[in-house]
Amino acid sequence: MAFADRDVQCVDCGVMFVFSAGEQQFFEEKGFKNVPKHCRQCKEKRQGAAGRRRIETQVKCTQCDSLTTVPFKPTQGRPVLCRTCFVNKAKDVGPAAA
Repeated sequence: MAFADRDVQCVDCGVMFVFSAGEQQFFEEKGFKNVPKHCRQCKEKRQGAAGRRRIETQVKCTQCDSLTTVPFKPTQGRPVLCRTCFVNKAKDVGPAAA
């Protein structure tokens, strides 16, 4: 199927933007069915406001009791290890267990 550049109107700001032939081909390859609804600027605003924030939680390592920061919020009473203890445990277990 031959693709051609299409003009699409942003639902947020109303500005017309180009949905390029290359983008259309990429969408088809990935199985995306919907046409983009937001221009690049509005998409960046939306992602900057709520998306891509990394959660960091300060916790105490269950093995050595040192304070560490982890990129998730610990739940369900599972042990949380600092980087050093995590790496050491991974070396002890070895690749066979993974």
